[in-house]
Amino acid sequence: MGHTQELDKALSELKRITGITLDAKASTPDEIEFALAQIRCLITAYKEKYNKNHFLSSLMTDSIPSYDIFERAARLHIDPEIPRILFLLETRNPLDDTVTEILKNLFPSQTKTYLVGITEKTLVILRPLKASESTDDIQRLALMLIDTLNTEALAQVRIAYSGTIDTLLDLSGAFRETSLALQVGRLFYSDQKIFPYNQLGIGRLIYRLPSTVCEQFLGEIFGEDIPGSFDEDLTATINKFFQNNLNIAETSRQLHMHRNTLIYRLEQIEKKTGLDIRRFEDAMTYKIAIMVTNYLQTERTS
Repeated sequence: MGHTQELDKALSELKRITGITLDAKASTPDEIEFALAQIRCLITAYKEKYNKNHFLSSLMTDSIPSYDIFERAARLHIDPEIPRILFLLETRNPLDDTVTEILKNLFPSQTKTYLVGITEKTLVILRPLKASESTDDIQRLALMLIDTLNTEALAQVRIAYSGTIDTLLDLSGAFRETSLALQVGRLFYSDQKIFPYNQLGIGRLIYRLPSTVCEQFLGEIFGEDIPGSFDEDLTATINKFFQNNLNIAETSRQLHMHRNTLIYRLEQIEKKTGLDIRRFEDAMTYKIAIMVTNYLQTERTS
């Protein structure tokens, strides 16, 4: 794109966000470059002055110097030093107006809660933290959000949330930790919908491991016959068995499965892998192996 086209595009962008129509008189490349820089400064200044979402989004991506944060927050009438909590919400389908309107009704402007769109499927809810609220209250609020959006907007939602954000200086760190929680949760705990930043368990550890280490571990467990995937029905049975603390009677009852059928399935796993998951140590090894396998599959796909 030539300089003249870039200048026209910048003028159109300025008009779109401010309603102001300008005509730039420039003929030489240097004059055009100078005019282009000035118009872009105007666009940035307008966004920063009049758009809280742009300011908060920039804060989360570390694109605002720390020494500048308090001054800009003051211009936007955002208190930089009240405790807040950050919810990172992800929908299966692109966010639509219904979801946004529901959230606006749940968090009206007087609550000083900010809704910041990140991508077409993710949105941040930055909400003041009340002095009396506990971690259980935050968990219940996340559950309420999921239930409300599922019921009223038919939206399938996952939510990660941060620890307490004491000042806006901590916002980028909170965004990183909730992004990690969402990624780890999506990958390792797909049956869950809520992912607190500090409850990622062994998934956090596996997520940080190099692929070569994961492959070596699987080689030790399965030898050369590393499974490419696990049968869904068998996986569901095993997950239920683990949820019931390796209790055969309770698992067969919940699955409406005869006890002997469940035992047969567990014995089939032992034949294939050499792991008797009725024993705690083998169950733990198998659980980790499944998580590592899913992680590697996702890495290869991405």
